[in-house]
Amino acid sequence: MSGTPEHDEPFAAHLTRLVRETVPPMHRAGRPFVLGGIVATLGLRRIARPLGLLGALATGWCAWFFREPKRVPPLRADVVLASADGTVAKLEHAVPPPELGLPDTPLPRVSVFLSVFDVHVQRAPADGVITRAAYRPGKFLSADLDKASEDNERNSLLVRGVDGTEIVVVQIAGLVARRIVCEVAEGDSVLAGQTYGLIRFGSRVDTYLPHGSRILVREGQRTIGGETVLAELDTAG
Repeated sequence: MSGTPEHDEPFAAHLTRLVRETVPPMHRAGRPFVLGGIVATLGLRRIARPLGLLGALATGWCAWFFREPKRVPPLRADVVLASADGTVAKLEHAVPPPELGLPDTPLPRVSVFLSVFDVHVQRAPADGVITRAAYRPGKFLSADLDKASEDNERNSLLVRGVDGTEIVVVQIAGLVARRIVCEVAEGDSVLAGQTYGLIRFGSRVDTYLPHGSRILVREGQRTIGGETVLAELDTAG
């Protein structure tokens, strides 16, 4: 008979699974903000129901901002993946951040701009080991400005791939962003597409590629962190 617990339980389990697959989990860095929002919402609701509604909406938006959707990287070891969701803002050659201690030779650079509506976690661009991690304080210019890569607060990682190639990925704070979170350190191993940090509220991520890389994206293209292929590596060299 329909409507019995035996029949209702599978449906409930199915519904729960669909919700979990549709609603992405939240990065743990967002938990303090959401818990604070819940407390504030309860307090505002005691004052006035409309204020409580506004608080609930703000809390919901905060939980949505810190979402960390599951991503499936391609099964290729000769590519560099996008580290962030966003829009390709610049394709150019530039010298990597000096704090990494690399030669001051320009490398191909792909800059991805993240708006406040994008997923803000960052993901490893390839399998490898973090051989250098360096944080540098700086300004909070708008992340879409050319000078943001040089002047803004940033956190840089040098990733040595399994084939010895070196990739640089840089988290850059923006006009609204005031906190860079990096959860890996020198000596840590990472897998392509693995979440390693996030930038709160609007930012930019620069990826410096090895010489000879074949860039596969263009300016204005949308990227999906951990899935979009930025470039193919020169495996012949």
